[in-house]
Amino acid sequence: MRKSWGFTFAILLAGVIAGCGADSNSGAQSNETAASGNEAQVKKIIVGTGTGFPQICFIDENGKLTGFDVELVREIDERLPGYEFEFQTQEFSNLLLSLETKKVDLVAHQMEKNPEREEKYLFNKEAYAHWRNKIIVSKDNKEPIQSLDDLKGKKVLTSATSAAAQILENYNKDNNNAINIVYQNGAANDTVSQITTGRVDATIGEDFTLSLIDPQSKLKTIGEELSKADILFVFRKDDAEGQQLADAIDGVIKELKSDGTLSELSKEWLGEDFTTE
Repeated sequence: MRKSWGFTFAILLAGVIAGCGADSNSGAQSNETAASGNEAQVKKIIVGTGTGFPQICFIDENGKLTGFDVELVREIDERLPGYEFEFQTQEFSNLLLSLETKKVDLVAHQMEKNPEREEKYLFNKEAYAHWRNKIIVSKDNKEPIQSLDDLKGKKVLTSATSAAAQILENYNKDNNNAINIVYQNGAANDTVSQITTGRVDATIGEDFTLSLIDPQSKLKTIGEELSKADILFVFRKDDAEGQQLADAIDGVIKELKSDGTLSELSKEWLGEDFTTE
């Protein structure tokens, strides 16, 4: 009998210990489930950008996608733990279409806010850069070009869907297609050679880009500014999640301005601080 009671007691004790172990393991599993649930709440965001805009979004000598816009998005990613940003590179002319068709969730490519785009897309509110568009010609150009009127009958290079293209197209609507708009292949990157060889007469570009596309200073800006604009990220319009993300990004951009990070990124990649008006 003593052996029997001893055996029974051993079984009961083992059951208690097993029960304690099960509770402990259950708690661990609950913690793992909670952690897994937190990971599941991190929303992946596909960021559309390009590879052919020097110092903005380009592939460096090590094959890495980098530049002002790219590194800014990476900094925003670090400060928004609820989101995970992943880049998808495309031709510039395809970016907005990819946004519309939900292939990307936002566009980061020095996008200017203008009335035409604002009708179709959502922009965040806090600008991360500011630019002024001007006419760009060869440094040897002696013609008295000061305005769009002076470009009548001339070939002017631009990229399809760009803000500069919109300026030229709007002018042509009111002036019987007076300017010969030449649309550049997004991957060409031959603006300097096209202008200096006379294949085109001019282009329109942002004030900060001239030194980026023309490091040998073969071109110059001329005349007064044609427009000025805020540079923002672009999202799908009437999209609640897009609006929520835009608001979150606005908060981070304010932080980046306040702590000087945005200014430093601009100086590093663009040579000057283009983050203030």
